Amino acid sequence: MTIVTATIDEQVEVLMSGTEYGDPQTKANMAQELRARLIEAQREGRPLRVYCGYDPRRPDLHLGHTITMRKLRQFQDFGHEVTFLIGTFTSLIGDPSDVDKTREQLTPEQVEENARTYQEQAFKILDPERTKVRRNDEWLAPLDFRDIIRLAQNFTVQQFLTRENFAKRMEQGEAIYLHEMFYALMQAYDAVALKADCQVGGQDQLFNILVAGRKLQQALGMPPLIAIIMGESLPGTDGVVKMSKSMGNHIPLLTTPEDMYGKVMSVPDSAMPIYHKLLLGWGEHELEALKERMATEPMQVKKDLAYKLVSIFMGEEAAEQGARHFATVIQGEGLPEDMPVYTISGPTRITDILAEAGLTASKSDAKRQVQGGGVRLDGERVTSFEAVIAPDQTPAVLQVGKRKFVRVVAG
Repeated sequence: MTIVTATIDEQVEVLMSGTEYGDPQTKANMAQELRARLIEAQREGRPLRVYCGYDPRRPDLHLGHTITMRKLRQFQDFGHEVTFLIGTFTSLIGDPSDVDKTREQLTPEQVEENARTYQEQAFKILDPERTKVRRNDEWLAPLDFRDIIRLAQNFTVQQFLTRENFAKRMEQGEAIYLHEMFYALMQAYDAVALKADCQVGGQDQLFNILVAGRKLQQALGMPPLIAIIMGESLPGTDGVVKMSKSMGNHIPLLTTPEDMYGKVMSVPDSAMPIYHKLLLGWGEHELEALKERMATEPMQVKKDLAYKLVSIFMGEEAAEQGARHFATVIQGEGLPEDMPVYTISGPTRITDILAEAGLTASKSDAKRQVQGGGVRLDGERVTSFEAVIAPDQTPAVLQVGKRKFVRVVAG
């Protein structure tokens, strides 16, 4: 990896770009502190220590997570030390910052399973040679009850209850459990354990980083970290609501080229500017040119974006595969060349084939797809749960939705 040579002012301009704190003065203060910390680190001959945490409450990361990863990559490009922190301990509780009700608690086994692929996914953006991967159970698990009390005495209950999501739950009579308040405390201790100069996070992390993290570091005799809070969140495939797996509007990193390409193509035209801005780092001049292109060739703009994103995360060959699938199956209503094959020896229910071939999650799901009009046999809609395919009707093609196919043959 080649380190970008830049002055301290140039670094501050790049590293503070895209940040938002809800208050211009706070942003100015963070920029000033960042400049001072860069000067101090340069004098000491060391890089800044920067991190961002990712809680493995789900097995896969999505495009929305890459916003903070790209900010970490900017730090790396300037030669700073980046830690990709997997919240193997904090995820047992779950961050209450962006939810209006209590999160379901996970087991250690679930967390470990989910965390397994995070490092692989992170290296799609980050430089593996300049990235430290840590798990916060390293320092959180050994804490005893006395340690927790000593840490907790640095915060007041009022500080936590003024948080928007907690305040909303109080107004609605929803329960706020004591363990939920420990999340910010644990995340703050991450910053202490890592001796962090900077922490990157989204808007939902404003309290955890700007208040809890900085306050605990100061209380323990450390200089407070600089909060790098990203200003915008990536909308999901609906183009409106923040991308989230729980909302079903996410585009996962660990998926097929066809799925990623197709889902990017399904994003509304109105979201193209923010997708280019947040995922490709486009500036004002590029976005102005994008608006002109959107007025004349919106479909090509989305194809270019879909191809670029699949290339970034899966490679050029995968991007070609995704584009070809979209052109033949979705646009041209053609059939994919690499369609899976399912063999039958006698009359077989279509719902059984769909479930066993993996086109639906279960036979019940297959029935729901039929009921919703989403199943076709050789292009004709299937309307009955009892419909069968006999060997003398093969070869035949079953289709669920726009992207799932299986070729049924006799054998």
